[in-house]
Amino acid sequence: MKVKGLMRFQAPESLSEQIAQHLGQRIITGQLKPGERIQELKVAGELDVSRGSVREALLILERRHLIEIYPRRGAVVSQLTPELVNSLYDVYGELLCVLGKRLLERWSSVDASGLLSRLKELEQRVEQHAGDAELVIEAGFELMRLAYRQVDNPFLEETLENFRPAVSRTYYVALESFRNGYTHTRDFFVSLAKAASAGDSQQVDQIIRDFAELQRSQVLEVLGEQSEAQGR
Repeated sequence: MKVKGLMRFQAPESLSEQIAQHLGQRIITGQLKPGERIQELKVAGELDVSRGSVREALLILERRHLIEIYPRRGAVVSQLTPELVNSLYDVYGELLCVLGKRLLERWSSVDASGLLSRLKELEQRVEQHAGDAELVIEAGFELMRLAYRQVDNPFLEETLENFRPAVSRTYYVALESFRNGYTHTRDFFVSLAKAASAGDSQQVDQIIRDFAELQRSQVLEVLGEQSEAQGR
């Protein structure tokens, strides 16, 4: 009976996560706009899933700060506000620096050549696919996953992964509005590889902070311009 109960519990969880990822990607890429309502029944019909699975998916998206759920009104795509962006990057930047620091502390025992080779590949991917925001964002998170495996801190990994949807959303805004964002991302990989090769932990820390602050400032600039346009 316990095994059967576990199976009944796991299946809808897996489906709900898939639905959450599908809807989340539409929010991240702007296909679903801030303030737009997400209707359970409509989503269930489009995806041929139960309303219960959609409801669970919406709760996941709420925890990831991509939607807000209101009584009687239902689920609505959350607004990107300066307050939200600042709250996000205040914490996210610091966590990235912790990841970089822990990686450098283990540099002598990790597969440094493999990491640097992968960094080079990611740099080339960004160079070749400048203009493809989704691919470039994925390259950045792939770099983080490489670091996770070397640092081996499940709490740090889980926390950073929880930030991924919200950060992806802001990064997409920056890349879509600032075409030089692709160049900045490529330069970030290049600089990071050089600093890591030299074992310069202070430089790694500064490179990460500068890149996070650049993203923050670009998103805030976009939000400011949108606010001005709406006020006219």
